Amino acid sequence: MSAAALTPRIGITLGDPAGIGPEVVSQALRAGAHGSACVRVYGDLDALERAGGLPASVARKSFASAQVAAGKPNAEAAHGVIEAIRCAARDCLAGEIDAMVTAPISKQVIAQAGYAYPGHTELLAEAAQVPRAVMLLVGRGLRVGLATIHCPLREVPERLSQPELVEVMAVMHCDLARLFAIPRPRIGVCGLNPHAGEGGRFGDEEARIIRPAVELACARGIDARGPFAADSLFHRAVVGEFDAVLGMYHDQALGPLKVHAFGRAVNVTLGLPLIRTSVDHGTAFDIAGQGRADSGSMLEALQLAIELAGRRTEGGNQA
Repeated sequence: MSAAALTPRIGITLGDPAGIGPEVVSQALRAGAHGSACVRVYGDLDALERAGGLPASVARKSFASAQVAAGKPNAEAAHGVIEAIRCAARDCLAGEIDAMVTAPISKQVIAQAGYAYPGHTELLAEAAQVPRAVMLLVGRGLRVGLATIHCPLREVPERLSQPELVEVMAVMHCDLARLFAIPRPRIGVCGLNPHAGEGGRFGDEEARIIRPAVELACARGIDARGPFAADSLFHRAVVGEFDAVLGMYHDQALGPLKVHAFGRAVNVTLGLPLIRTSVDHGTAFDIAGQGRADSGSMLEALQLAIELAGRRTEGGNQA
């Protein structure tokens, strides 16, 4: 293949223009984090210019629906934020770009504008018309997937079911092999309750839902084990016993991951016919526009997207 054909084409969405997205994108690209990759940025270009601008070689697609100042979120800007993400996803699906990287959005701001998406994951699943997308955080060798994502803690037990857990493990099994070149991924599964229920003393979800789901997954050829007590499972993954951990809810999974790799972790969406990576942080409205934002996670997200897109291009396979 020609050198041009092997050059990854990466789309980056700026996220909420009032947050730190424009800053971390500007910092990462001006530092040359994209290397020789071709980059196209989608979003509020005025906010991007105020945050430091871009190298001349970076392409741009403008999406703005309101004038927004850094640190002052405005629901009227949500339409442009959502359309930028949808456009980047369409371009990925059409083969115009090889991967997309997303800066953070505010769930509260888009909800105020009437959008019901709990986050990027659900929006991208809709755009790609897939029934199941799985959130995976990656950092310093630890990979953590989520069975449930953005919902109240009190709803988690009701949202867990054997079929859905098996489906999540199947997506993780497939994409850990496809994207990360792990031929037979070993997945450690967290219990929901303290001590994984302690034989039913602290809850029965492990015996009633999680363990049967693990057994069904194993019957399908997935190397899943558990449920294990969450307070020790993450360490077991860090030292190499597992290739990934499946957590039952958001903070159970992301708390340990962010302690282990805060500011350098990357969100990867599994189960999509496109490659999407993202930062491990939110909009940080409280520091936006103050020159205090750390672009480390954006740099890592961009470099991982380039790596995954390059692997796919070299292998001649669609993501």
